[in-house]
Amino acid sequence: MLKRLLPAVCLLLPLSAALAQTESVATPPVQEAEAEAPPETILLVGQRPGPGMWKISKDDHVLWVFATYAPLPQKMEWRSQQVESVLAQSQEYLTLPGAHGHVGFFRGLTLLPSLIGIKKNPDGATLKDVLPADVYARWQPLKAKYLGKDDSIERERPIFVADALYGAALKQSGLGYGYDVTNKINAIVKERKIKKTDTSIALEMDDASQMVKDFKKSSLADTACFDKTLTRLESDLDAMRVRANAWAKGDLEAIRKLSYADQETECRDAMRNADFVKNQKSWQNVKERVQEAWISAAEKALSANTTSFAMLRLSDIVGPEHYLDALKAKGYQVVSPD
Repeated sequence: MLKRLLPAVCLLLPLSAALAQTESVATPPVQEAEAEAPPETILLVGQRPGPGMWKISKDDHVLWVFATYAPLPQKMEWRSQQVESVLAQSQEYLTLPGAHGHVGFFRGLTLLPSLIGIKKNPDGATLKDVLPADVYARWQPLKAKYLGKDDSIERERPIFVADALYGAALKQSGLGYGYDVTNKINAIVKERKIKKTDTSIALEMDDASQMVKDFKKSSLADTACFDKTLTRLESDLDAMRVRANAWAKGDLEAIRKLSYADQETECRDAMRNADFVKNQKSWQNVKERVQEAWISAAEKALSANTTSFAMLRLSDIVGPEHYLDALKAKGYQVVSPD
C-alpha cells in the first residue's frame, strides 16, 4: 500500500508508462487507416508471439530488443519461442526505461496523513466547476457507461478521473495494459538467473512533504488530458482492438497505419508543467534523462556481453523519439524484424 500511495504524483509524470503504455506513433491520417483496416470487434485469444525483435549489434556483440505494447487482449496467452531462445543465451537483461520518485520507507510513513485527499480538486471544486461545459457534457454518458453512479469521482482532478475512466473502458472492452507479457519475461529472467539491470532513473525529492502540499493546493492544466481521453473512448475503441490484434500477430505495419488522439502527451504535459514539479530541481528534463539512461545501459551491455536482451515500448522504437536511432547514430547496426 505504501509503495502505491507515496509516489502518487510520480505515477502521473512523464516517466515510463505513466497513465498507460499506449503512446502514439507517427502514422498517416485516421481516415486512410480506416479505409485500409476496418474495425475488428473480436479479440484474438489463445497463444500469440507478438512482434519479432530488433537486433542491435557491433562486432560480434548483440542486443536483442523486444517491443511491448498496450492495450492488449485480456485473455491472450503470450509466448514467443524466439524470445525464450534469446533469453537462454543472454548474459544480461535491461528493464523498461522509466523514472520513479525516491523517498525513504520511514520518511514515507510520515507522509501518509498528508496523502489523504491528494486526488481531490483544490478548494472542494467539482469536475463541473473546473471543466468547460461542453467537455463536462461529453463526460456524463461515458461516466454512466463505464463507471456507473460513482458521484465521489466528481470531486477528483480531471487527470485522475481520466485515468480511472480509461482503465474501466479498457476492462469493459476486453482489453488490458499488457502486464502479463512483462511479467512472463521477468519470470524467465528470474528462473534462468540472468543479470537484471534496472535502467530507470531515481528522482530525488528535496522536501517530499512540501511537494505533496504544493501539489494538493496547485491547479493543473489537465483539461486537454481529460478531453483527449474522452475523444479516444468516443472514437478509438475499435481501433484499439485492431492494434492489439496486430501486435499479437506481429503485424507492425498495421499498427503504424492507425492514428489516434494522443491523450498521453497531454496528460504528461499537465504534470510536467505544473508548479510543484518546476520547483523540484532534480525533476527537470526527465524524458531526456530517461532515454539517456537506457542508451547508456544498452551500450554497456553491448560492450560487456556477447548476447543481451532488453525491452522497450513500441512507441520508443517506431515513434517520433526513436531510442534505436540514437544507437544507430553512434555506429551500431540496427536491424528491424521481418
